Amino acid sequence: MVINMLIEKIKKELKEQKNIKFKGNIYHYSIVFFAYNSNKIEGSHLTEDETEEIFETNSFIPKDKFAIKLDDLIEMKNHFRLFDYTLDIIDEQLTKEIIIEMNKILKRNTSDEDNPRYNVGGFKVVPNKIGLINVISTSNPDDVEKDLDTLLKEYNNLKKITIEDIIDFHYRFECIHPFGDGNGRVGRMIMFKECLKNNIMPFIVIDDDKPFYMRGLKNYKEDKMFLIDTIKHEQDIYENIAKDFLNFKLEDK
Repeated sequence: MVINMLIEKIKKELKEQKNIKFKGNIYHYSIVFFAYNSNKIEGSHLTEDETEEIFETNSFIPKDKFAIKLDDLIEMKNHFRLFDYTLDIIDEQLTKEIIIEMNKILKRNTSDEDNPRYNVGGFKVVPNKIGLINVISTSNPDDVEKDLDTLLKEYNNLKKITIEDIIDFHYRFECIHPFGDGNGRVGRMIMFKECLKNNIMPFIVIDDDKPFYMRGLKNYKEDKMFLIDTIKHEQDIYENIAKDFLNFKLEDK
C-alpha cells in the first residue's frame, strides 16, 4: 500500500538525513517543528523562527524585548538531542531504561538538575497532577515503578500495535506521570517512536491544538474518540508535510 511505503520512506529518510545534517528536508522540519511545538505546549517562550535558528546556528537574536529563560534554551537544545536519540533506538522495544534516558536527555543541565525535588535521572519523589481545572490525578511516587512496569508489560505483550494502542499507552503514561518534569514531552516522543517502529504514520502535536489535546487526555475515560480524533488530525498534517518533502510518486499495489 502507498501509505506503508510512505511511512517506511519517512523512517529511512529521517535516519539517513540525521547523519547528513543538511537543511530543507523531512529531518530538518521534524526536529525543529517537534522541538518548538512540544516545548511550547509546556510553556516555552521561544518562537518557531528562534527554534530553527538555534538548531542551525547554535545561537539566536531575540525578536522582542522579553527575556528568554536559560532553561528554555537548554531544553530546546536537549529536545534536538532527544529526537536524535529516538531515531537511534527507533526499532528497540520500549523499556523503562529507555524512558528514563529520554527524560535525562531532556532535563540535562537545566536548573531542575540541581533541585532534588525533581530527581532528574530518576522517578518523581514529590506527588504531581495534570492541570488545574478538571485535574487528572497521577500515580503516587511510591507506585510509579510498579505502575510503569505493568504498563510496559501489557503494551509489549500486544501482538500487533495500532495507533489506538499507542494513544492508550500515552494516556496511561501521562496518568502515571513518572517524572518531576518533562512527562508530556517524553510521552509525545514515545508516541513518535512507537508509530515509526510499528509502521504507523507518526505525528507531532502542534501547540495550536493544545486545547483539543488536553481535553482529549482529561476526558479519555469518558470518550476516547476525542483524543483519537485529535491525534489522527495531527497524523494527516504530518503525512501531507512528508509527501511534500519527499515528493512521492507511488501507485497503489
